[in-house]
Amino acid sequence: MIKFIPINTADSRYTFVENLLHISFPEDERRDDDMQRHYTDNNSSFTAYLITDGDILVGLITLWKLDGFYYVEHLATAPDVRNKGYGKSIMQTLLNDFKGSTIVLEVELPEDELSKRRIGFYERNGFNLCSKSYMQPPYRANGTSIPMHIMFTGTESIDTYFEKIKSEIYSKVYSTI
Repeated sequence: MIKFIPINTADSRYTFVENLLHISFPEDERRDDDMQRHYTDNNSSFTAYLITDGDILVGLITLWKLDGFYYVEHLATAPDVRNKGYGKSIMQTLLNDFKGSTIVLEVELPEDELSKRRIGFYERNGFNLCSKSYMQPPYRANGTSIPMHIMFTGTESIDTYFEKIKSEIYSKVYSTI
């Protein structure tokens, strides 16, 4: 059974989470380790979860509780458990654990087969693609902004709240505006 276990840096399993962030996300798509550790231990709006299935370390998900919605910042499964159905189970757990909440996440533009498959995965698991223009701000000084799409679930539309959602993500997650 899939479980989301809140984790901090004092937990010996945090190394698994940090290493998985490194192998799953390019440097431009994650903050530096010191800031990630700081948020994990000290930011009450941010939670890093270790995803387990019994004794199996399956993956990680990082969530922000923002004003009126949850933002999934990072989601990854360990390479040795990929393509074994865990992605769908993780999404079901996310939707059950945060039932009734609006949840948003960023996805790459559908410019290659992998990004198209990722969007399809989220759509099959109850998320909708927002067509409004969105740029992921840089995580680091001198980093690059990345064009993305926002996907959402838990509400019919985010069109009227899109600017508020974007502003909240920019100011709390990326600390920019």
